[in-house]
Amino acid sequence: MNLSRPLLLASNSPRRKELLASLGLTFDVRVKDVHEDFPEHLKREEIAEYLASHKADAYTSDLENEVLITADTIVCLGDRTLNKPADFEEAFEMLRFLSGTWHEVITGVCILSQETKHVFHDATKVYFKNLTDEEITYYIQNYKPFDKAGAYGIQEWIGMIGIEKIEGSYFNVVGLPVQKLYTKLVELGFLMC
Repeated sequence: MNLSRPLLLASNSPRRKELLASLGLTFDVRVKDVHEDFPEHLKREEIAEYLASHKADAYTSDLENEVLITADTIVCLGDRTLNKPADFEEAFEMLRFLSGTWHEVITGVCILSQETKHVFHDATKVYFKNLTDEEITYYIQNYKPFDKAGAYGIQEWIGMIGIEKIEGSYFNVVGLPVQKLYTKLVELGFLMC
């Protein structure tokens, strides 16, 4: 894989770093503290795309010849958006809410350079079995999922014992739709095979 320009990832997420590295790409991490507020009228994929784009906007004046990637993942059940839980009680409530039902994980991605800004999203449907209170408590106490939308990581214990099926990209649920990202980087001429 040959990049036409230096690649930057604007994320502290170890999962996103690992996924991007797994594509065989070399990149630097550059992180700024950006508030993750969004207008209340936005729904589902609009929220994910808005947040990814908003994060990228903080870097507009810093870019020279680089290509920047930002992303934001949200969990949705119906019209409710589940962000990162603030504490044990909120995490417990979220997992209880997701138990025994389908929900959707949406990741918005922004690819930004001096010449272009390309925003897209991917959505994956996820089904949790009926989780017991003991399973939820064990997971929260041992894995502390307070940095994860919807209070869980599919790659962690709760995903292994609780997720019965998914429709769509597994990697999107982890936090980065790598297949779509790869395709967009090639289409935009930033990546050559």
